[in-house]
Amino acid sequence: MNPLQAVVLGVVEGLTEFLPVSSTGHLTIVERLLGLRVDDAGVTAFTAIIQVGAIVAVIIYFRSDIVRLIGAWVRGLLHAEARGSQDWRTAWAVIIGTIPIGIVGLLGRHLVSGPLRSLWVVAAALIGWSVVMLVAERLGRQDRGERDVTVRDAVVIGLVQCAALVPGVSRSGATISAGLLRGLDRVAATRFAFLLSIPALIAAGGFEATTAAGDVADSVGWGPTVLATLVSLVVGYASIAWLLRLVARRSIAVFVWYRVALAIVLIVLLATGTIAAV
Repeated sequence: MNPLQAVVLGVVEGLTEFLPVSSTGHLTIVERLLGLRVDDAGVTAFTAIIQVGAIVAVIIYFRSDIVRLIGAWVRGLLHAEARGSQDWRTAWAVIIGTIPIGIVGLLGRHLVSGPLRSLWVVAAALIGWSVVMLVAERLGRQDRGERDVTVRDAVVIGLVQCAALVPGVSRSGATISAGLLRGLDRVAATRFAFLLSIPALIAAGGFEATTAAGDVADSVGWGPTVLATLVSLVVGYASIAWLLRLVARRSIAVFVWYRVALAIVLIVLLATGTIAAV
């Protein structure tokens, strides 16, 4: 991989990680257009590793919230009277909500890095999950805020987050939709989705960095991988700020039309043989 390809993929990751359009789906499409083998172990690991840059952007953006939640969690472990705070419950919600994708991601990692990397899967998931997003916007009561997040919410949202392992679904699209269906308002659902993404993506990126280091070095190179990760951090930070402002005023349904249009273009390119599925 050359530096220009690394920058392009870093920009794609940073732009799409937090928007409900599927970062993995976009990376798979762009990697294929750049002539990379999307089913190659090193390319698959690269795709997971550069997400860490976007997650560092989340940590920086929400640093005060993270420090507050960690502090509340530690105080709750040490002092029983501190366990009645909402921050204690939110901290546990993030921890518990992360467990499902940790288990499913580990058990299904070969499926995710193999058959599910097909661009036909990406196209189908882009359209399929768009329906879920529209239903969530239509049926979600949106009468609960961030301080109302419960452990039950976390379990449901965490289970739905597992769907994001399918390229084209979108992690934020899955978790925000689940939050809306649980009655959270858009801002609360989006902020919780961001917090929930931190442990999951750090674990995924760290796992790939340690277990597939040789594959990355052989097929992609660590220089381009680090460069793409840094680019995704900068672009990801800007994307977070923009999305939070957007969901405060607009429905996430605005992304549905883009997802469907992209899927249609992708299907045409695949059907005509312009690009290969893997």
